[in-house]
Amino acid sequence: MALPRWLARFNVAVTNRLMLPIARVLPWFGIVEHTGRRSGRHYQTPVNVFRRGDRYTFALTYGPQSEWVRNVVAAGGCTLVSGGRRVRLTDPRRFRDPRRRQLPWVVRVGLGLLSVSEFLELRRAGSSA
Repeated sequence: MALPRWLARFNVAVTNRLMLPIARVLPWFGIVEHTGRRSGRHYQTPVNVFRRGDRYTFALTYGPQSEWVRNVVAAGGCTLVSGGRRVRLTDPRRFRDPRRRQLPWVVRVGLGLLSVSEFLELRRAGSSA
């Protein structure tokens, strides 16, 4: 179960603007840079992201129907700005994991309270599959 869409709209209008400057450096956060599927506009979206080797897992707190998710999947990748670095990511794969096994335990607990069980995984461009 994802968070309500009205909250997502509020976050796009208000919270995301406040988060952009700090999400670049906070642990477990980052900025996904992506291009609109129809508009061709460039967007920056603050996200929760968890790295394991060359794989990056994004918690889909608003579900897989979020515009940024649809844009990244349609484009086959995105750029992630996290920890002061820019990383090109490719090969998006959506998946469900009600146990949230790929995440740190403290994050598992928090996302469990929100019933978040859908994720998007991408790998660093140029790394072997």
